[in-house]
Amino acid sequence: MTSDDVLDNPIWEALRSRHRDLALARGEVARYPAQVAPFLGVPREGLDVSDALAALIEPGETTLVLDRMPRVPPGFEAKKLAMLAQMVCTQPVERVDGPEIVELDESHRQDVLALTALVYPHYFRPYTMRLGRYFGIYQEGRLAAIIGERMGMDGWQEISAVCTHPDFLGRGYARQLLAMLGNDNLARGRTPFLHVAHENSRAKELYLRCGYTLRRDIAFFSLRRGD
Repeated sequence: MTSDDVLDNPIWEALRSRHRDLALARGEVARYPAQVAPFLGVPREGLDVSDALAALIEPGETTLVLDRMPRVPPGFEAKKLAMLAQMVCTQPVERVDGPEIVELDESHRQDVLALTALVYPHYFRPYTMRLGRYFGIYQEGRLAAIIGERMGMDGWQEISAVCTHPDFLGRGYARQLLAMLGNDNLARGRTPFLHVAHENSRAKELYLRCGYTLRRDIAFFSLRRGD
């Protein structure tokens, strides 16, 4: 396993490595395009990057920051949203039987957007699927559950968008998807990690059952530019 230091600042590290071709960068600030993801990163806390923020964030736009908040310039507002649990899975877990898992592509995008708008509305964007691989389970002609890959660095892969349609809860689909994608990444030499709100006890319990352990708490902020 590679050093886990990069997980202390995962947005910045992903934008300067795995996702550098997607990054919009200005000086010591980098972000994802708004149609891909709302995340912005800086290398160190407290940086004065006023000009870069003004160039990269549109009036009225809100971006999201993990752990390293730059100095907040006039005309911007920062809010601490939560302390998230950052969890890692270092060992393969037992395979979970279930329905066929389909790798999702552009032909499934509207189904994915409909499901995430229903149960995962704050972080998914029209082209979030460009960040990595996404997988789903279809039942009764509908997309019942999905999982995907978001931020990534050498040796590490964030697991994200773990969600199930309310009509299909309780069937073990999320656990099946987590086991499949986690084991697949470990076989590729990438350790899975994820972020979850402490208040989301149901999700945390699921991740614990699927082999994830708490690495650290990590602060989650919004940074909004005024209109």
